[in-house]
Amino acid sequence: MLQPKKTKFRRQQKGRMKGLAQRGNQLAFGSFGIKSLQYKWITGRQIEAARIAVTRYMQRQGQVWVRIFPDKPITKKPAEVRMGKGKGNPEGYVAPITPGRLIFEIEGVSYEVAKEALRLAAQKLPVTTKFVVRRDYDYQKQNA
Repeated sequence: MLQPKKTKFRRQQKGRMKGLAQRGNQLAFGSFGIKSLQYKWITGRQIEAARIAVTRYMQRQGQVWVRIFPDKPITKKPAEVRMGKGKGNPEGYVAPITPGRLIFEIEGVSYEVAKEALRLAAQKLPVTTKFVVRRDYDYQKQNA
């Protein structure tokens, strides 16, 4: 499961997500990717489940890049505890996602394989996504 090795502070404030992704919104490594269309927190477990779905479908061909990392600690108070008495203990880590943020990129497989692999990954994620293709991708070269 993805989580930071070390953090400066154990707990973090919730914060507010607004606006579109200012960075991580262009394909940088692969020819295909999935882009978020919603605001959401994605946990390390969800990212890992989606990554496994992609690599299984691609049968370990090509390459996969995970463009997000869960570095925001989420706290939770135990069940049946009264209000007050401070903030709860860290339970896990999430990656805050804004619309336009690329989540996965892949390279080295055909268009059809990439589309299906990323569709399977999108099913594991709590956000609606959009399949994106690199602008200079050549469909004819792949089919020949």
